[in-house]
Amino acid sequence: MAAVTQTATPSMWSEQELAEVRESLQREIDELNADILRHETEIASGDVTQGAGDDQADAGAKTYEREREIALTLNARDLVAQNERAIARIDAGTYGVCESCQKPIGKERLQAFPRATLCVTCKQREERR
Repeated sequence: MAAVTQTATPSMWSEQELAEVRESLQREIDELNADILRHETEIASGDVTQGAGDDQADAGAKTYEREREIALTLNARDLVAQNERAIARIDAGTYGVCESCQKPIGKERLQAFPRATLCVTCKQREERR
């Protein structure tokens, strides 16, 4: 029986490609952390003058703005966690492998959404639940 050699397929990643993806994810983490800091600063600065002499419309607008900043901060934190998880998967050698079925995640999917942990089939199955 002949030895099986692994040949490069379109879904496999070269070391350079993985390094580029890792660098891109890290750059996005840095940008998101800067956004989080900015949003948290805006939230904190709004606390000092919250409601001082405001009419109902002003109070409502400030509440809306505060809730928006909180939502943006939570979303950015979630994206940071997803990026960190993708970097950990790159470091562990499991990047591009579906966490559900253990089959390769299509390279095109990962190029479009580098934080993906599920192949298209498993993601569709998850969304139907």
